[in-house]
Amino acid sequence: MIPSAQLKGQGVNGTLYCHYEQKVRPYIDLIDSLRSLGVDQDLPLPSIAVIGDQSSGKSSVLEALSGVSLPRGSGIVTRCPLELKMKKIRAGEPWKGKLKYRDNEMDLNEPHSVEQEIVKAQNIMAGTGSSISSELISLKIESSEVPDLTLIDLPGIARVAVGNQPKDIGERIKGLIQTFIKKQETINLVVVPSNVDIATTEALKMAKEFDPTGQRTLGILTKPDLIDKGNEENIVDIVRNLVIELKKGYMIVKCRGQQDIKKKLSLEEAIQNERVFFEQHSYFSPLLDDMKATIPLLAEKLTNELVEHISVSAPLCLHVCLTDILKHSMQWYSLCKLQSYYDIISSIIKGEEKSQDQESKIFNQVREKFENWKRLEVGDLDMKNSIKKNRGKELPGFINYSTFEKFMKEHIEKAEAPSIQLLFAIVLCLIEDILKKESHEAEKMLYSQFNMERIIFSQDVIYSKVLSTLKSKPRLPQDADVSVMKDHLNTYFEIASDRLANQIPLIILYHTVNQFGTELQKQILQLIQGDKNVNELLSENKDVAEKRNRLSKRLERLSEAQEQLNKFSV
Repeated sequence: MIPSAQLKGQGVNGTLYCHYEQKVRPYIDLIDSLRSLGVDQDLPLPSIAVIGDQSSGKSSVLEALSGVSLPRGSGIVTRCPLELKMKKIRAGEPWKGKLKYRDNEMDLNEPHSVEQEIVKAQNIMAGTGSSISSELISLKIESSEVPDLTLIDLPGIARVAVGNQPKDIGERIKGLIQTFIKKQETINLVVVPSNVDIATTEALKMAKEFDPTGQRTLGILTKPDLIDKGNEENIVDIVRNLVIELKKGYMIVKCRGQQDIKKKLSLEEAIQNERVFFEQHSYFSPLLDDMKATIPLLAEKLTNELVEHISVSAPLCLHVCLTDILKHSMQWYSLCKLQSYYDIISSIIKGEEKSQDQESKIFNQVREKFENWKRLEVGDLDMKNSIKKNRGKELPGFINYSTFEKFMKEHIEKAEAPSIQLLFAIVLCLIEDILKKESHEAEKMLYSQFNMERIIFSQDVIYSKVLSTLKSKPRLPQDADVSVMKDHLNTYFEIASDRLANQIPLIILYHTVNQFGTELQKQILQLIQGDKNVNELLSENKDVAEKRNRLSKRLERLSEAQEQLNKFSV
């Protein structure tokens, strides 16, 4: 990844910036676009969740990264999850902001308007008191002074309710935070003040609960200027990951304090002052060389962490997406099929029977199947070995009946399973409850038909005629015994397959169309005579319709997500 310091040194209009845009931006854009589709409610998307106890300096860190003022003060300031999407643009291009929540969307032209608009949005979604909401506010910022990064800011953890806060506010906030940090795709950014015992902070405790090994947790220490004198060395040890180990380690930053805001210190000036603070502090200056201090280096690390996280998670997202599409497609299909049953019954009541169409479809399916079954394929070597093994006292040129019977029965048995499968394929397209009895009868008749076919039989006149026709066709030279056996096998199977091709459609049609229709009409007549409000009984359940619509929208989102993930992987 390209360090931000190098980026500024080369100028954002240079080739280094273009390389940065090509390598970094696509990762961030992918996840932002998936989240904008609403796919985050279906798929676990990679993200960075910012958590911290109240007054931990969380808002100050986000302000420093984004370059805009966010709601701050005492008590619960962040009352809704805030998705902060930052996009670096070329120097000289105008600052842009866009705020979205619920069905509202507004363009922001000035950074100073962000804070009041977020407060308005929070009041609409969480009320004007001190309650919270799980609904997301999305803030997109385009600026040459921000990193390519997306963060989700969550409410500060409250230990006890104060003032007009709900009594269970602490548990509600923890519950909201848990929905984000428990996901394996989430990087937990834990903000902790340097002037408190890090081991006692609720934010770090929660992160450790859902990420015990610290694999996806990054610690941020704030307010280094408030450290008690003599405790600096302990803070340095924490930042060097020597106290409570986290795989992603720690960073330390110094943001604007309340006095700085009162003096109207700009964020740019605050960044400069932060650099001076760490350079001049004897304990903290080595952390600059280790790239573990200051907001610019934090921005760089977060961008690298997120891009790496996305690159690892994208294939998994695609796998989950495809799995979900398959699962929900089956659910959606079953609900659509249920609706089609209502349509079928209604059409029968109105006299709009479609048995002719059904018959035509079934005949076509069976005809295609048996065209393939007529082609007998037996290996010459297998046949030759079988003839040799079962050869009796017959003279050359005479057909060996035991071999003929063996191959014929095997081939007929191969046709049995597809016939039963064909029956149940048709059954699934009709109403299962009413069709069970008839399909069972049809199944018994099919098995009987194939059991009869295992008794080798044909009228002599028919057999001789087909055999004569086959012998008259040109053929390749081959072993005489094999040639004779093939002629007889092909002759008999053509006769048997013609029998099956006629009989099986009749069995299936008789039970799945004729008998089924008769039984269905009986049931409907009983229904009409037994209850006057037939339309009400035939109307689709409201919950089923809503579920089908939800699944339809979900499949649409997932299909779009799949398309984007496929393009990204290519």
